[in-house]
Amino acid sequence: MSHSTAQISQSSSSAHPIKERGRRWKLFRSNLDTYVLLLPGLAFLLLFKYTPMYGIVIAFQDFNIFDGISGSRWVGLEQFQKLVHSDEFMQVFRNTLLISFYKIFLLFPIPILLALILNEVGKMWFKRSVQTIVYLPHFLSWVIISGLFVNILSPSTGIVNAIIESFGGEPISFLIDNNYFRSVVVFTAGWKEAGWNAIIFIAAIASIDQDQYEAASMDGASRIQKMIHITLPGIAPTIVLVFILRIGNLLDAGTEQILTLYNPVVYETGDVIGTYVYRIGLGKMDYSFSTAVGLFNSVVGFLLIISGNFLSKKLVKRSIW
Repeated sequence: MSHSTAQISQSSSSAHPIKERGRRWKLFRSNLDTYVLLLPGLAFLLLFKYTPMYGIVIAFQDFNIFDGISGSRWVGLEQFQKLVHSDEFMQVFRNTLLISFYKIFLLFPIPILLALILNEVGKMWFKRSVQTIVYLPHFLSWVIISGLFVNILSPSTGIVNAIIESFGGEPISFLIDNNYFRSVVVFTAGWKEAGWNAIIFIAAIASIDQDQYEAASMDGASRIQKMIHITLPGIAPTIVLVFILRIGNLLDAGTEQILTLYNPVVYETGDVIGTYVYRIGLGKMDYSFSTAVGLFNSVVGFLLIISGNFLSKKLVKRSIW
């Protein structure tokens, strides 16, 4: 009796994987059109994202454009040793961290404040008008914005220096002065993206239960009290999540922005990893060293994102992916 029971159990356990495979195949066929729609996206990722990763091997070679990857001499970690001992790279790395920290700690609160203020606006037409105005700069390219601020900050014809001179001051060359260049970078980034970044916080505020505000009003709470005790706690998980994501992109100091604004005079304070890779790789054609710098940037960024995901799970009980 026990022997037959064991045979039945064994046959049912062997049949289970077959049924499971049949169920999965049926599910696949029923969603075949969805999988077909995925093919262009997967092909794009494979062709433009994963295939170029083969070029990482250049970082371990003394790459010569005429010999190609297969014919260039392998040097192992020599490029990374050169990177670690390079005073110029250390300055670039420091600039990257400083500009990123300035953008995080000075600009991160602005979209939150903007969302809180817009939430308190009663006139819908005025609220929508302000939203449109503050969103608009996001859709302008950095080429346009840099040209705009070059004219505004011009020492001879700029409106900012005209105001300074009207108060008896001396004109300031903001874009060629190392004392002011980082401030210009941070200010222009905030002017362009603050309104757009506020969208996620406005959406988070909209998801808060309105009954809480009605109950608070019945208890005599003011607008400030409702903002402090209802709105801010309601969007706190979103704030933490966005902040951690921003930390994960710490080494992204705004390459496109700085490329359109800076010049050799402010390399000391404005050159970041992205612009440095551009200058060394295309300017000096030192492809191996620039690839090593880019690989270093990517690895550190990956580690920061993993750390951000870990912190997200711990603090807001939510994974980034």
